[in-house]
Amino acid sequence: MASLPQTVGDLRRSEYGVASVKAELRRNLIRKLGSGEPLFPGIRGYDDTVLPQLENAILAGQDIVLLGERGQAKSRLVRALSSLLDEHIPAISGCEINDDPYNPICRRCRDLVADHGDETQITWLGRERRYSEKLATPDTSIADLIGEVDPIRVAEGRYLSDELTIHFGLVPRTNRGIFAINELPDLAERIQVGLLNVIEERDVQIRGYRIRLPLDVYVVATANPEDYTNRGRIITPLKDRFGAQIRTHYPRSLEHEIAIVEQEHTVFEDSPAEVRVPAYMKEIIAEITHLARRSPQVNQRSGVSVRVSIANYENLSSNALRRAIRRGEKEAVPRISDLPSLVASSSGKLELETWEEGDDTAVLEKIIRTATSNVFRRHFTVQEFADVVQRFDRSGFTVEVSDNAASETYTSVVRELGGLERVLGKLEEPSTPATQAAALEFVLEGLHLSKRLNKTPVDGSAIYGG
Repeated sequence: MASLPQTVGDLRRSEYGVASVKAELRRNLIRKLGSGEPLFPGIRGYDDTVLPQLENAILAGQDIVLLGERGQAKSRLVRALSSLLDEHIPAISGCEINDDPYNPICRRCRDLVADHGDETQITWLGRERRYSEKLATPDTSIADLIGEVDPIRVAEGRYLSDELTIHFGLVPRTNRGIFAINELPDLAERIQVGLLNVIEERDVQIRGYRIRLPLDVYVVATANPEDYTNRGRIITPLKDRFGAQIRTHYPRSLEHEIAIVEQEHTVFEDSPAEVRVPAYMKEIIAEITHLARRSPQVNQRSGVSVRVSIANYENLSSNALRRAIRRGEKEAVPRISDLPSLVASSSGKLELETWEEGDDTAVLEKIIRTATSNVFRRHFTVQEFADVVQRFDRSGFTVEVSDNAASETYTSVVRELGGLERVLGKLEEPSTPATQAAALEFVLEGLHLSKRLNKTPVDGSAIYGG
């Protein structure tokens, strides 16, 4: 920073050009698009849907509202916009609202430039200081967003009519930056009017004192579609202020869902056993969420967040790890018998259309069974296991499975049934005791759900038989 201009005069001599925040975002987007540089790393599944619309809005200089249910990466997308800001820009030193050194708008900076001219000191603002975010709540006030008279400044001897008595709110303090407001319809109507005045009319009234604030703010809002389209929840003039209304969505493929889960799940470095989740178990986790998003028993207006998949993945892994720790195993591989652990991580996130005691568990168990069956049929056909089914039918052979059973207890069953190496090869899984146990349970459950084997629950375990 020492090599950068430190006064307004130095800035003029460097021929630095100050651009509006919309022009700045547009310029940097054009540069990134031209170079092929990734625009929003970590945002998955939006390449052909949301991101092109977002790019169009930025190129057009339009304020944006993102509409979507919970867990659709709206906040992450909004925060990622700050990467399109310049690394740093100049502002008059000590200014509460980041005044442009060439064109200050607050009274304090106008007086400062009038007194000191080109010797006025400037500072350089990084991207992180140019982004503000506010969760809209019914108790949000004009003071929070716009500002309020500061009684301490009045006590110092200034008149109430003096602009210098004002303590600015979040929006003016984000001047020359990005202001994001989450859940916009939750703002009271009178606050929406105040916000409209700032971002459209460019003036505000605080305690009856009117000041003109030609702010340079890029406004991005998020909202639930049901609330945003509900008259009475948001005033029409404010809706009209946004140039682009972009609809977000949940991952449309299992691959995107799995990629997000792998990116977002919590990782601990001090695990006493290596946790390795087979690809088919990841598929089941993603399939559960996708089925819930289509289930008529689940309230689709509230949505089924990707957080369901993430929490389920974490719970499945932790159940396998708990077993490995108790059994002294060095590898923890989740199995079908670990799936009941998902009730705790899913129940609070799925809102049912009608609810009675135990309904959430019953609905979830049905979804888990359907997901497991769907994934099994993607990888195998029942005919591939005709010899296995015959083995159960002819000799009365049975297999007991449990989420507490050590991997080694499955070894004799694997040897007796045979053919598991072919299964592991098709699933592209290594052959270890833990992966063999998991694959065996997957095949047995798939055959049961295909009505080829019986399954009898017994005190926390299950017995498969012909």
